[in-house]
This record gives sequence, C-alpha cells and structure tokens, in this order.
Amino acid sequence: MTTRTVLVTGYEPFGEFETNPARRIARELDGETVADAATVVGRELPVVFDRMESELEGYLEEYDPDIVCGLGLAAGRATLSLERVGINLRDTAGVPDNDDCEVTDDPVDVEGPNAYFATLPLREMKSAMRAADVPTTLSTDAGTHLCNDFLYAARHRAETGDREFRAGFVHVPFAHADAAERDEGEPSMALEAMARGTREGLTVAVEGLE
Repeated sequence: MTTRTVLVTGYEPFGEFETNPARRIARELDGETVADAATVVGRELPVVFDRMESELEGYLEEYDPDIVCGLGLAAGRATLSLERVGINLRDTAGVPDNDDCEVTDDPVDVEGPNAYFATLPLREMKSAMRAADVPTTLSTDAGTHLCNDFLYAARHRAETGDREFRAGFVHVPFAHADAAERDEGEPSMALEAMARGTREGLTVAVEGLE
C-alpha cells in the first residue's frame, strides 16, 4: 500500500520553445508508484512569475506531498542536472516570462534568506540515475529565472509553512524530437530516458524518507 506522495511539476512551453519536455515527463509519471511506497502526482506550472507560486501553493495544499520535485528545460545541456541551490534572486536576463514580464535583481521573497539548499539526496539520486544509463550531473544553482524561482519558493514554504516536505529541482535537456527541429545542433536526450532517470532518482528520494 502506498502511503507517500511525490509531487512532480513540469513547466509549460516558453519563449521560443514550442514544446517543453519537462511538462511531458511530469505527465508521463503522473499516477505511477515509485519505491512501492509513493504515488506520483504530475502537474504543470506556468512560466509566469505572478502565477507560478500560487499554483504551486495550491498543489501543496491539495496533495500534501512528502517530496516536491520541479522539472524545467535547460536548452544546451546534455544531461539531467540536479540543482543544489535556489537563490533569492529573480533576473530574466532578457528572456521575459509568458506574460512578457521582465525583472532585474528582484528578490523571490523580500523577507527570505539569501539561498536554500535542495533537501533531496542529490548525490544518491545521481548515482542511481547514472546506473540506469541516464547521463546525470550535479549543478550548483538553478539560475535566476522561474526554475530557480520554483526551487527557492518550494524550499521557503517547507521551512516557513505548516507542511513538511523535501524539495529539489531537475533541469532537463531537449528531447530528440525538439532538437531535430532546430538548426543549431542542440544536445538532446530521449524523452523515455529522461523519464526513466527521473523515476530512478525519485525512487531513491522516497527510500530515503524516514
């Protein structure tokens, strides 16, 4: 019998990208059982600063997850990237969100600390994902756009709210089909491999729960 819940979110397409593998992975994992102990709830989030956190909060209230893992596209990367740190900074660096909002040097939370570390067992997850033949690396931080926003906001809620959960974020590369439509020769990975790697990582995270 499953007793745990894992919330996996994937961002919608944004900017010049007509598809987003992060959303597709979240949808594929939705309803699966990992580690024979947890049900995955896969949901989409908007690439909009003014809406993302409220929708995340709604999912937290509805599902009361034990683990929260966000997924987002990092064009140009060749691996799944486990992000270690979310920083209290928003800067779109010329890439507006889907409501054409651009921000520079704004905090995610004006009263929050400078940064939060992810609380998923990242090194153990990396080992399991690589053992499943999925290229995976550790990354120092999630940037300053909405992927970072998710990691910081999720961790802030875990630290200051009335729900306890572990949180992290994984950047994913282009899927093969997405890269094939581009002329730049972008790195890519099979969508099935990305889903498999995410699944294996989440299994380790669930097994690490006390």
